Amino acid sequence: MTGSGMTSAVTAQLHIVVIDDNKELRTAIRFVLEDEGYRVSELESPLQARDSLLKQAADLILLDMNFQLDTTSGEEGLRFLRFLAKQYPDIPVIAMTAWSNTQLVVAAMQAGASDFLEKPWQNQRLVHIVSQQLKLSQLQARNQALFHELEVHQQEQQHSDMGDDFAWQSPVMRRLMQQLKTVALTDATILLTGENGTGKSQLAHWLHQHSSRQQGPLISVNMAAIPETLFESELFGHKKGAFTDAKETRAGRLSLAAGGSLFLDEIACLPISLQAKLLRVLETGEFEALGSSRTEQTNIRLISATNGNIAELIQQGLFRQDLYYRLNTLEFRIPALRERPEDIAPLCEFFLHQHGARYQKRGLSLSRAAITQLQQYPWPGNLRELSHLLERAVLLSQSSLIDVADLALPLHLASPGSDQIAASGELAELTLEQAELQLIRRALSRHPSNKQKAADELGITKSSLYRRLEKYGLV
Repeated sequence: MTGSGMTSAVTAQLHIVVIDDNKELRTAIRFVLEDEGYRVSELESPLQARDSLLKQAADLILLDMNFQLDTTSGEEGLRFLRFLAKQYPDIPVIAMTAWSNTQLVVAAMQAGASDFLEKPWQNQRLVHIVSQQLKLSQLQARNQALFHELEVHQQEQQHSDMGDDFAWQSPVMRRLMQQLKTVALTDATILLTGENGTGKSQLAHWLHQHSSRQQGPLISVNMAAIPETLFESELFGHKKGAFTDAKETRAGRLSLAAGGSLFLDEIACLPISLQAKLLRVLETGEFEALGSSRTEQTNIRLISATNGNIAELIQQGLFRQDLYYRLNTLEFRIPALRERPEDIAPLCEFFLHQHGARYQKRGLSLSRAAITQLQQYPWPGNLRELSHLLERAVLLSQSSLIDVADLALPLHLASPGSDQIAASGELAELTLEQAELQLIRRALSRHPSNKQKAADELGITKSSLYRRLEKYGLV
């Protein structure tokens, strides 16, 4: 290996720590490795190294086995090796010793060393061992990322998928599905809008499965569920030691979605302070993991969704207009369920089959009266609410025919526009949780695309509202 410009470009971001109480030896190693393009830090003792690793991550450690406290047995080096194996298992360690002691070398390897280097060394061997161990470490990190990607991908595959054969009856959904089929094979950025629970995540899944990237992963991110302080780590990933709790290197969602699709749900919930970071990725196709200065290229198809009114948020200064233009190359609004009552009967059949198979209750059907009542209900929670209601009916049904009484629909919402909950005294007959759920549903039906206004009406914070939506299965 030589100190060529190409080598330097590849290795310049890799940080190597040399721990040896002999300053001349440390300096000699540093000169050799810096010529190869590595960034090198010198430390004189394991104690000093413990403090340093808390502040700055290392990609590889060269560790002398004998120090001033014990110059022959290697016990001080072995203790530190065992510490590294426990606290920093992903960092490769090359043990160094001036004593030709096979027993110590074996003990070092058993304690967690990846390889060993005998002093005095040959520069060519030093460079070869360092390069080899770094390549192995990077390969292991990529394998971990791939395993994580597989887990996420398998979870995504569990989403309910209505598929091409689903019999949409409403003209509005037939027209929408035809439009989505037209653009699915492109890599165009897509923004799905519509009320909460209308099926945006299912349609994102459908788009991915009908795209040219269908063999790649679909990685989903709920932007409303990510704390602001963890946004960069979740999206871009981080190196081990990049911040206090970064115990190991972790691939971000952009890396995990490489070759596939990235679905950013609840995109309107992204704080304004972080929108510039996402915009930069969309404009340049580049990003850096936290704790790394190595620039990576994105290879994704981006699909976003929101139930918020982005135009209103832009006017309020809460959403960047330039980011919006990057997200909505193609924008599709998913109609609320109350706008397409023709689809309720086939949806009920789909959900009954899905939940019936899950709970070993096949052959269930709805009475005509039950379907009529479901078609008259305003569905503030849309498809998600319909799915949950039918799941409950499947679990509680005593016969194969589910009737009106089995649905337990809130009667005060049976007709759209009904707003007599408190006046009618119905809340007094409900449990505390039931009353809370009804009030939340009423607020959502009044403000279907604005969670902040719904929260204001309820007298709670937006984050408190999201917690309750999760509690009742409405998100």
